[in-house]
Amino acid sequence: MRTLLWPAVDRLTAEHPDINIEVNVENGLTDIVAERFDAGIRLGERLEKDMIAVRISPPLRMAAIGAPSYFAGHGIPASPDDLARHRCINMRWVSAGGLYAWEFEKAGRELNVRVDGQLVFNDSDFIIDAAVAGHGIGFVMADHVSQQLEDGTLARVLEDWCEPFDGYYLYYPSRRQPSPAFSLVLEALRWRE
Repeated sequence: MRTLLWPAVDRLTAEHPDINIEVNVENGLTDIVAERFDAGIRLGERLEKDMIAVRISPPLRMAAIGAPSYFAGHGIPASPDDLARHRCINMRWVSAGGLYAWEFEKAGRELNVRVDGQLVFNDSDFIIDAAVAGHGIGFVMADHVSQQLEDGTLARVLEDWCEPFDGYYLYYPSRRQPSPAFSLVLEALRWRE
């Protein structure tokens, strides 16, 4: 919402004051047809096959992050297997029915790691806040922590295990003819390299 959708919505509504946009942010996989939404946004790997999908982001990367003070006291993991000896901040995915297994990949080798820790959240903003406060290592989208990495409040580890993956897409039913207003939103969000 913050990094992709809001900048486009902010610009679009200023340029077209007659367009009304409603945004509903949820962590689960919403059925946009049943909920009567015009469109949804998902990662490319989670798209429904009967939908039209338009890329709205570049490829993305995850980031294993923590406060420099945490790493000073607990050391820096050299591989994902080392996370078993660290306090990690978990993400609960409601639609997946449990805690997110951290997904790593290096040189074609995929590794899913279940981590332990004192804290579990269902929103990456809270994971970031907890990591900044020194509660452990979080695993979030790299673009969500670019400012904290730049200003040094967070440090990144295991970067060589966080390869790029397919980014976000706006998707909508193939049987629906887009309105002129929807077409403006689509063009405002469309990723251009």
